[in-house]
Amino acid sequence: MDFKELTKNLDEPTRRSFIMKMAGSFLGVSALSHTSTNKASAASGNLSKRNSSDPINVIYLYMNGGMSHIDTLDPKPGTDVQGPTEVIKTNVPDIRVGQHMANFAKHCDKAAIIRGMSSTQGAHEQAYYLMHTSYSALGTITHPGMGTWIMNMQGRTNQKLPGNIVIGSGFKSSGFMEPKLGPLIIGDPNKGLQNSHLPSDVDDEQFSRRLKLASRLDRAFSSRYDQSQVKAYNDMYNDAITLMQSEDLAAFDLNKESRAVRNLYGNNSFGQGCLLARRLVQNNVRFVEVSLGGWDMHDDMFRRGSELIPRLDQALGALMTDLTQLGLIDRTLVVLATEFGRTPKINGNEGRDHYPKAFSCMLAGANVKGGQIVGKTDKNAANVESDKISITDFNATIAAAVGIDTEKIVYSPSRRPFTVANKGKVIDGVLDL
Repeated sequence: MDFKELTKNLDEPTRRSFIMKMAGSFLGVSALSHTSTNKASAASGNLSKRNSSDPINVIYLYMNGGMSHIDTLDPKPGTDVQGPTEVIKTNVPDIRVGQHMANFAKHCDKAAIIRGMSSTQGAHEQAYYLMHTSYSALGTITHPGMGTWIMNMQGRTNQKLPGNIVIGSGFKSSGFMEPKLGPLIIGDPNKGLQNSHLPSDVDDEQFSRRLKLASRLDRAFSSRYDQSQVKAYNDMYNDAITLMQSEDLAAFDLNKESRAVRNLYGNNSFGQGCLLARRLVQNNVRFVEVSLGGWDMHDDMFRRGSELIPRLDQALGALMTDLTQLGLIDRTLVVLATEFGRTPKINGNEGRDHYPKAFSCMLAGANVKGGQIVGKTDKNAANVESDKISITDFNATIAAAVGIDTEKIVYSPSRRPFTVANKGKVIDGVLDL
């Protein structure tokens, strides 16, 4: 059975996983998805202001399950819907947030809080997909996420490191685009990039012999089957080898950070994921997604929220502080997103249910006009009263912030036309371009 026959019934992510496992089995290493184009030190950031020609990197923080806007970014003090969550001031006089967001409150001058978000999807899977791709889920095609779009339209800026990375759970498909543009998955930020060193029973000489043997075996096969899957397989070999031999591999190692810095982010997978994301963008990785689950609080909302929201706040506050002190804030876009909000009405189980009509997201850092609120909900946070923002508009704004042409058409293999944000429009007044 030839390679085409063997993989014809696999979808693209499964085929990609199959290829990676083949590479790992033969060489004794795990293959990576792709490379980047320019080297930067893992030990020090660029402390200078960003030049207009410098690329913008993205740290995309996704709150999986539907973050309550009322208890975080759009509180309604003095109303029945607010519940026991109190409201605190921020470093911007007219902006208030929920009591558990005290660290973020110190950085609101760098942020645009989008309180006018509204979605058409109220089920997790469909809303998650829409937020990540700007398209509704279809059985006939899978759409790329923002990281893949950035790789496709702008490429990478570090030659040694992958340019699109997901830490923990996150959007893992390259959609209809080439698999090499899709994300590298880091399961546990504390463990870094697994299988990136030679096994203890394989020395450099043995490894070199294996590479030469693989090259000889592949030569005839690759010429006979000139297919993207085969090329991707070879690319992954080369990418893995390049990274294994690079000093930039240290970017994945959180042990390079002091215990004090690690504690600032929080001793949990999300906090350490945010620290790893900072290290990666410090080394010019273009897009890093870190997710925090547990927001689907249909019951016991306020006890559970008092545990989860501070976890977000600690990591987000530390990230914003770190990026600012390292001089990275002007070339890093920080995104806080979720699939929908939670109901203003508190249900009989002391919880909040799914609520796509009105919710909040946030943009901060590079090219963002900070210290502002965009959109307004009514007194009960139930309806958007002004400046309603669609998910496609939000994603168009992310794309524009990093310099992507939101109207440029990219064709799928079946020649269907797509744009990065599905006809979304950049939110007026959010960006300083």
